[in-house]
Amino acid sequence: MDLSNPSITIRFFVGAQVIATVLAVARNGELGAEAWDDFLVLTAFVQTVSLLGIVALKIIAAIPGKPGVITRTTIAFFSLLIVTVGVYEGLLLILYALDITAQRWPPDHMTTLIRVVIIAALIIAMVLRYMFVYQRAQSRSESQQQDRLQALQSRIRPHFLFNSMNSVASLIRSDPDLAEKALQDLADVFRVLLADARKMVPITAEGELARQYLDIEKLRLGERLQVKWTASNVPRSALIPSLTLQPLLENAVYHGIEPRFAGGTVDIQLWSDGDELKIMISNPVPEVVDANKARRGNRIAMENVRERLSRHFGGRATLQTIEQQGNYYVKISMPIVRG
Repeated sequence: MDLSNPSITIRFFVGAQVIATVLAVARNGELGAEAWDDFLVLTAFVQTVSLLGIVALKIIAAIPGKPGVITRTTIAFFSLLIVTVGVYEGLLLILYALDITAQRWPPDHMTTLIRVVIIAALIIAMVLRYMFVYQRAQSRSESQQQDRLQALQSRIRPHFLFNSMNSVASLIRSDPDLAEKALQDLADVFRVLLADARKMVPITAEGELARQYLDIEKLRLGERLQVKWTASNVPRSALIPSLTLQPLLENAVYHGIEPRFAGGTVDIQLWSDGDELKIMISNPVPEVVDANKARRGNRIAMENVRERLSRHFGGRATLQTIEQQGNYYVKISMPIVRG
């Protein structure tokens, strides 16, 4: 479990406070001044144990050599138990030093200490069990998400491969140099498609890949495919998820430009707005649209990019689509990450 995550730390402290509240209610039959004082003491006790327990767990997590799960769990259990006993004894010392209690060691000290150890052992066992289950579920979820992203990234429409190879084949005799360049571009596109989906790449590299993809499409669409690039104040060191542009451009070509008799222009705009990177891709919509085919294709492309953005930025990245005045627009907003 990632104890550096603020949400995990908050859960520890909230859980500790719930335990303090339950113990205070259970120990006091009537709600009054004594019950309130008892609640404050229990709160100070469990929150101190939580704070020191988190520190102890972080130290255990940093143990070199990566001991096994059973060894780490055993070390964590007894470490948290020692922390609990230490805080309890320290709290008694502080109360005595402040003249809140008349005796350094209360008459029922050993009995109370044993009860504290038993209760703490049960709570620690439940906490460690929760951490183990949470960590396993989190690892499984992350693994499934990465497999899903890798599958999305590795997916490529068969028509693109076949059409590209046919275009290259038609150029081998008429223009061997152009055919060779097209094959190199195609190899670069496939290299990225089969690469690690978790990586962030420079915006310049992503832009170059997008240009290579569009160059391949221009081989078969010719003058029907026009491309317009506009970049304004985009940091060259900015990083974006691999294959953010290509699926959207493929979507624009396949569902926008190709069905049109006269073709059209794919307009790509990139700009920065404060600490956010903005991307806008637009294309004309066909005069006659197969609604089912368009929705299905758009859904696949949008799902691909949305999952990619969510994996890297969570809710800080957005993807919006709109069809207006004969054009289809896709707008992406994401935090600027500098390499």
